[in-house]
Amino acid sequence: MTQGAIALVDYGAGNLRSVENALREVGADVVVTRDPDVVRRAGRIVVPGQGSMPACADAMRASGVADALVEALGRGARMLGICVGLQVLFEKGEEAGGARGLGIIPGTVARLPPGVKLPNIGWSPVRAVGSRHPLFAPLDGQYVYFAHSFAAPADAEGVELLAEHGRPYCAALARGDLFAVQFHPEKSQKVGLSLLDRFVRL
Repeated sequence: MTQGAIALVDYGAGNLRSVENALREVGADVVVTRDPDVVRRAGRIVVPGQGSMPACADAMRASGVADALVEALGRGARMLGICVGLQVLFEKGEEAGGARGLGIIPGTVARLPPGVKLPNIGWSPVRAVGSRHPLFAPLDGQYVYFAHSFAAPADAEGVELLAEHGRPYCAALARGDLFAVQFHPEKSQKVGLSLLDRFVRL
């Protein structure tokens, strides 16, 4: 793995290639990997997400990538989690009757409320809150693409962007060198590519 390359974690997520293509489009050197040692040594890591939080968390634990990810973050690697890649960071989730996340961020990823269409698929605006981190502040008022039925709480630790679907929820967070979004930048056209470009150049 070359210096400066991004480790794109492959745990069987359906949108892996679209994330890889989007990162390459903004000039990133990308290494797709399932190898915990590659993740452990990486300076930048992207965890894509599509599917279920329990399956993602279990796959990452079984492969050793979960522990490698925690180690990498502990030594200062920068990480971007996408969709389920945000949800797995939390302690637990309600999906599939209850799921254990990686426990990096306190809180529960809960089902969006009754009375709204689920899954929530399509374009929604996001609103900047929190520290207005330079990675996320330019997205204030922009529309991005979501596809999910569960979401992290609006008061999640490090919340930077909020969206709403029946209730406000965390659309993005930043905590040190750890960043994550509930939406799909790779499907959010120019707005999403700009976000990935900023992450690559952080």
